[in-house]
Amino acid sequence: MAVLLVLGAGAAAHANRPVPFGDQVSAPGNAQASPVVAQSAAPVVPDFRVGPGLEAYDPSSGALLWSYRRDGATALHVTPFGQSAVVVWDDGMVTSVEIDNHQVRWHRSVPGLSDWLQGVGEPGADQRTEAQREQLELQRAAAAVQVASEPEPWVQVLTPGLTMGFRDRDGDLRFNARPQDGCTYDPLRAVDTDIAVLVPRSCTATTGAGHQLLPGSITGFRLDGHGYVLNAGPKVKITRLDAKRVQIDDGPLVGSRVFDTDQGASAIPCDSPEAPFAAVKPQDGCPVAAPAADH
Repeated sequence: MAVLLVLGAGAAAHANRPVPFGDQVSAPGNAQASPVVAQSAAPVVPDFRVGPGLEAYDPSSGALLWSYRRDGATALHVTPFGQSAVVVWDDGMVTSVEIDNHQVRWHRSVPGLSDWLQGVGEPGADQRTEAQREQLELQRAAAAVQVASEPEPWVQVLTPGLTMGFRDRDGDLRFNARPQDGCTYDPLRAVDTDIAVLVPRSCTATTGAGHQLLPGSITGFRLDGHGYVLNAGPKVKITRLDAKRVQIDDGPLVGSRVFDTDQGASAIPCDSPEAPFAAVKPQDGCPVAAPAADH
């Protein structure tokens, strides 16, 4: 009898324990969401809406499939990613939700994310209207998460002062990095491929003579740890071309180049003396020279 009483008390305590992170998942639900344009890394079945919670709708019938909310937090952006929906919340939490069974896979709190989303401490922050503040939050939340699928699905969360990479299946922290002193990451210019996330870095630190101490650069992050750093100007622009390649535009003096994020190298033009030895060649290859005619 004593054993049964102990087991019964334990079961009751387990059933009535607080839900971690204030999660409320139901189908259909009450997330009171409004439509947004979600950034998608791969085709997904539901249509998503965010704010203040997350809702998933059947794209053909419009029927509500399920909803998800967190007490005291507002969902700002959702990134559909394979069978996951990665949500950025205004309190600096990032959540991965399984789309098929609407179960929360993991939560991760990223230091400094909430302050950056809201522009806390930035010049002119106190002059922004409520509409401007909300627009800033949505824009930054859309840039805060980048995703890649190789060697397995992973999620990178970005702030100017810190970036963290998580394995999507369990939220395991695989890496974290901070920029050098006097420099900041620029999440708004970051680009992902299937293999890597490329993050520009700009620097403001100067020498005693007023000269810039460090140039800008691009850091390439990968889940397998084989990242790279590329020299670049402070206003470099990165454009995704396909699953592996990006175009890097670095102004009129340096010009543009195609970079392979898998090989970690730029494509070498066919007319370059290095072309025969290049690890990465132009997408269409180089023409094969015709054999010399016999005389």
